[in-house]
Amino acid sequence: MAEFSERAKAIQPTGVRKMFDMAGKDSIQLGLGEPDFQPPDTAIEAFYQAMKDGHNKYTTTAGLVELRAEIASLWAHLEPSLTEDDVCITMSGTNALLTLSLCFLNQGDNILLPDPCFPLYGPHATITGGEPRFYPCTFENEFVPTIGSLEELVDENTKAIIYNFPSNPTGATITIEQRDELLDFARRHDLWLITDEVYDRIIYDHPHVSFLGGGYDKVVMIQSFSKTFAMTGWRIGYILSANNEIMTQAKKMQYYVTACSTDAMQYGVLAALQKSAYYPTEMRDAFWQRRDLICQRLNAMPGVSCHVPEGAFYVFPKFDFPGWSSVDVALEILKEGVVCSPGSAFGKSGEGHLRFAYTIGMEKIGAAMDIVESVLARIKDSPPPEQAAEF
Repeated sequence: MAEFSERAKAIQPTGVRKMFDMAGKDSIQLGLGEPDFQPPDTAIEAFYQAMKDGHNKYTTTAGLVELRAEIASLWAHLEPSLTEDDVCITMSGTNALLTLSLCFLNQGDNILLPDPCFPLYGPHATITGGEPRFYPCTFENEFVPTIGSLEELVDENTKAIIYNFPSNPTGATITIEQRDELLDFARRHDLWLITDEVYDRIIYDHPHVSFLGGGYDKVVMIQSFSKTFAMTGWRIGYILSANNEIMTQAKKMQYYVTACSTDAMQYGVLAALQKSAYYPTEMRDAFWQRRDLICQRLNAMPGVSCHVPEGAFYVFPKFDFPGWSSVDVALEILKEGVVCSPGSAFGKSGEGHLRFAYTIGMEKIGAAMDIVESVLARIKDSPPPEQAAEF
C-alpha cells in the first residue's frame, strides 16, 4: 500500500508560518524575520548584468571561485589559513543546515540543539534520521546555555552540537569567556560544532564573538546573505570551515541536494561584498533605533519583561498571564491586526514568550505596540480560553 514516509508525517508546518498565513493583508507584520530593505543596487545591477552576459548555466557545486575567495578573506582575521577551498556556496543558510545534517547524522545518532531555536533545526535532524536533543536557553540566563545542561544530554551517540549567536529567536549573544566554555564542551566530547552566525553583521553594543579562531579543529560555520544584504528571496549562503575533511564531505553532499547554486546570482553577491561593504552597517543602525523603541515599549507594559537583545532583529519578551499560552496571546494580538510569533513555535522553552521581529519602520512599530499594549492590558487579568488553541 502506498504510504507517506515517517519523516514526512513527523514534521509539521512551523508556528511562524501558521501565524503568517492567518494574517490579514493589512496586518502589521512583526512575525517574519525578513528585513524591510532591498539588496544594494550594486548587487542587483551585477546580477542583471551577469544574466545578460550569459551566466545562466550550471556552475560548479562549490560555487564561483572569486566569491569563495572573497568570503575566505572576510574570516581570515580569525582563521588565517582559509582559502576558497574552505567555502561551499549553498542555496541559503537553510540548505547549509540540511547539508551538514546529512553529513553528520546516521540513524540512532543525536545532535544537541538550542531551545528555543530556529524552527528548522529539529526537523532537519529528523529528516536525516537523527534524534534532536534540546538544551535549554533560559530567560534567567539571558538565553545562553549552561555547561551543566549540556552535560546532561550528551552521550556516546552525540555527534554534533549547534550554537546560534546572535540568536533567532532571542537576539542573545555571548562573551569571549562564554564562547570558550562552549568550545571546550564540544572539544571534550569530540563533537562537530556547527555555528550558525547568519546574524553576525547585526550586532549592537559590542563586537561579534565567533566560534571561528577558537583553536578547535571541528568547527564548521553556516552563513547566509539573506540578513547581511537583505537577500532573503535570493536564497544564497555558504558553509565554511578550515577542516578539509568536512568541506570535502559537504561539497559532495551539496551536489546531491541542489547540484549547484544560481550562477548569475553569485556575481551579484560578489559585487555586494566588494562594492557595498557599508550596507550591513546601515541596516544595523536602523534596526538599532527600532530595538530601543520596541524594548522600551514592551518593558513598560504590566506583566511583560524582556532583555534588550544584543544582536539580530528579534525581541523575545516574557509574559506573566496565568493560564494563557503563547499561542493564545499571539492569536489575541492577531485579532487586532498585529502579527507576532508565539514563543512555543521555537521550542518548549519558548512557552511564556512572544517573538517580535522589528523589521518595519519606527512609525509602524509604535502603532503595533499601541495595539499590543491594549490587548495585553485586556487579557492580563482575564481568564484564559477554556480550551487552549492548538498549533
